[in-house]
Amino acid sequence: MRVRGRLTQLRPADDDDADLLVAWHSDPDVSRYWDDETFTRDQVLELLRRPEVDSYIVEADGEPVGLIEAWWEEGEPRRGGIDMFLVPGARGRGLGPDSARAIAEAMLASGWVRVTVDPYTWNEAAIRAWRRAGFVDVETRPADDDHSSPWLLMQFDG
Repeated sequence: MRVRGRLTQLRPADDDDADLLVAWHSDPDVSRYWDDETFTRDQVLELLRRPEVDSYIVEADGEPVGLIEAWWEEGEPRRGGIDMFLVPGARGRGLGPDSARAIAEAMLASGWVRVTVDPYTWNEAAIRAWRRAGFVDVETRPADDDHSSPWLLMQFDG
């Protein structure tokens, strides 16, 4: 499934994107938002094949500029969340909020009842971008098994 925003297009990520994703994640200005994780090509391929996650390459003007992942919880009603990053050169142009809004709207249109995000509380730029995309604050939560520091639960409200 392809998803179109006003400024961006999301296309399914595939094996041909593995080297690009390895390079992006090795950039300290990307990995810092992912708990400094970097990945090998084999690890990226494994991540792209997870059955409970749909990965998309964010494109602007025909160029790849980021990754967005939609993951879901088991059972009904359908609910889950998204994670994303843009490469440093693509930030500050409204591409993140545009692609986030587009995927959240597509998820709701396909029967989802809840779409969330979970930025770290220290990541003020991401929180502003999520808000511009239509996400609203739900609650602040402490560090846990999936988060190395406090984080903000946000839900898409359109």
